Amino acid sequence: MKTLMKTALLAATMLATAAGAARAEWPNDRPIQMIVAFAPGGSTDVMARAMEPYLEKRLGADIVIENRPGASGEIAYTALAKADPDGYTFSFINTPGFLSMQVQRELGYDPQDIKPIARIVDDPSAVVVPAGSEIQTLKDFVEAAKAAPGSVSFGTSGVGTDDHLAIILLGAQAGATFTHIPFSGAGETRTAILGSQITAGGLNVSEFGGNDTSGLRMVAHFGRERSAQLPDVPTAAEQGYEVFMTSERGIAAPRATPDDISAKFADAVKATLDDPEFQKQAEQLALPLAYLPGAEWEAQMPARLEEFRKIWAATPWVQ
Repeated sequence: MKTLMKTALLAATMLATAAGAARAEWPNDRPIQMIVAFAPGGSTDVMARAMEPYLEKRLGADIVIENRPGASGEIAYTALAKADPDGYTFSFINTPGFLSMQVQRELGYDPQDIKPIARIVDDPSAVVVPAGSEIQTLKDFVEAAKAAPGSVSFGTSGVGTDDHLAIILLGAQAGATFTHIPFSGAGETRTAILGSQITAGGLNVSEFGGNDTSGLRMVAHFGRERSAQLPDVPTAAEQGYEVFMTSERGIAAPRATPDDISAKFADAVKATLDDPEFQKQAEQLALPLAYLPGAEWEAQMPARLEEFRKIWAATPWVQ
């Protein structure tokens, strides 16, 4: 009997040691999945792929990026919230979408099951038209919509996204009606603008300035001040419309992910953003870097969520 007990104790000890060793190996034993909630070619996807090699170098792990577009991000966020909290699933999250969908509908996941790791950029929304468009200013865009209600279309990355809310606010303030055309990402919006399939579309500063702008023209953005990336583009406020809207993009994990893993990943993100080589690349991509630690970013979210509740109460963006 004593021999059996000793054998069982030894086996238990070995299992515990093996489990501890496996945990200590994070993240070296298998790739880390990074989910992107929008289609390839948009600002989130481009940012993710730019950061990928830097994060891999700092973590000593392979990172696999998986695009899961649809439902303005809910498909991706549901996958994140329900993933095993073992440090092998992270996702880029975007506001306002991550917050605004909590206002407009019942979700298939609990937002509290998602833990922000770091904010990376704060990117103003903008109105972009085909280069040959007669629309030269934001006032031209508004007046065209007022002159022929329903005839002026505006493409966005989805319902409740920053570009959608910006145009809702603009219409409410100016007394204009725009026909909303949702796409699954900025790449599709850009293509539709270039093909003059829509009157205008919502692209963020980085989505415009970080790509070939041939065939496109930005008439205004909804930042509070002119963008360092596009200093010649006036803000909406400068043109008489007090509308402010940006897209915050960062990284999150399942809430129950161990703190030591979350901290290690957050450190890798911060080191990437501080890397001079990455900063050069970010400048080329017109990424307006605006780092915040995850806890600080999350602490700001309730106030922003309340803003979206007020917008919904005044001008619900889904009928």
